[in-house]
Amino acid sequence: MSSTTATPAVEIELPSIPLAELAPWALFFGLLGTLVLFFIGAEQGAFSLTSGTLVHEFVHDGRHLLAFPCH
Repeated sequence: MSSTTATPAVEIELPSIPLAELAPWALFFGLLGTLVLFFIGAEQGAFSLTSGTLVHEFVHDGRHLLAFPCH
């Protein structure tokens, strides 16, 4: 016969993050993502913030990867 002893269950408490602390970070990364998407998708097109083709050449492969037309 085997003897088994009951071990007490270990309770793990997960920390809760209040929405007020999470909102500024979500806003920051949302705006950063929008800015990146703008430079990949629209820069050197109808809305151009810089002159020349430097930005276009820098994000050229990213445009094709995300299926943005650029030619």
